[in-house]
Amino acid sequence: MSVIQKPKVTVVLANLGTPDAATVPAVRRFLKQFLSDPRVIEIPKLIWWIILHTFVLTLRPKRVTKAYAAVWKNDSPMREILLKQVQLVQQRLQSENHRFELTVLPAMTYGQPSIHTVLDRMAENPQEHVIVLPLFPQYSATSTAPLYDIFAKWIPSQRHLSGFTFIKDYYQHPMFIQALADSVLNYQAQHGQAEKLLMSFHGIPQPYADKGDPYADRCRMTARLIADALQLKDDAWAISFQSRFGKQEWVKPYTDQILQQWGEQKVQSVQVISPAFSADCLETLEELAIQNKELFQHAGGGEYAYIPALNTDPAHIDLLASLVQANLDALTHTLAHR
Repeated sequence: MSVIQKPKVTVVLANLGTPDAATVPAVRRFLKQFLSDPRVIEIPKLIWWIILHTFVLTLRPKRVTKAYAAVWKNDSPMREILLKQVQLVQQRLQSENHRFELTVLPAMTYGQPSIHTVLDRMAENPQEHVIVLPLFPQYSATSTAPLYDIFAKWIPSQRHLSGFTFIKDYYQHPMFIQALADSVLNYQAQHGQAEKLLMSFHGIPQPYADKGDPYADRCRMTARLIADALQLKDDAWAISFQSRFGKQEWVKPYTDQILQQWGEQKVQSVQVISPAFSADCLETLEELAIQNKELFQHAGGGEYAYIPALNTDPAHIDLLASLVQANLDALTHTLAHR
């Protein structure tokens, strides 16, 4: 009598990436890979190659390395959090799915653990289905789309292909909005409510949005829903975009400019969250929590606090597991033997 094998399903939790170490060579390797992606920098290839190798990779790594060193402990915060998220989601899903041989893997678009390593593993051990969950709540061609590109380049070389599901994003999912609102309320229960709440999202160049990238509109929707969940008056909160790079115009308003203005207006207290990040990283722990605090207070502002990303908060793990579980439930009708 033959034994019925459980269908193999792999879930990939993927984030953007991080250097291997807080050293200049490691940061330079990471920046070279990241900034060489045409999805990230839409400048003619030859022109950008000259700029990248002549200026960016000679000047920027030393400054960025100092910023990484300020937040680096045993490892990159993003990588540590991703590995823990994978462990927790695996535990949650395994307890509810007995029809599948289920594996949850971490991946980074740039750096380690590499998405290419995940693909090599699947080539050696073909899966019936792969569910990819990019950990970018708001889709952008600069963050989510590169994962699509990597899979698209890999597929033609494979003979035994899996079924694929990409979870595009979850910017207005009720569990996501509630988890963020609760994170604010929980923080304020311990530290009090600030005069202003700033929701700062990673920015993209304005021309990218003009060409159809929906990211900025998705960020605005996320912010509006959080404000509604918290029942905030319009003058008690604002949305902004951070992490500009280069001289072109980016989507506005800019985080540093809003904080400069609030400082000059002698705003007594500000709390900042960054709903675009599923894990704390350089842009939150150093740029938001340190750089922008100094800017705000130097301009005359009062108390300043950064509210951490959702990271491994149980409500966040519930959300991620729920997004995957909805797809696993659908697969029971085509893959799983009852």
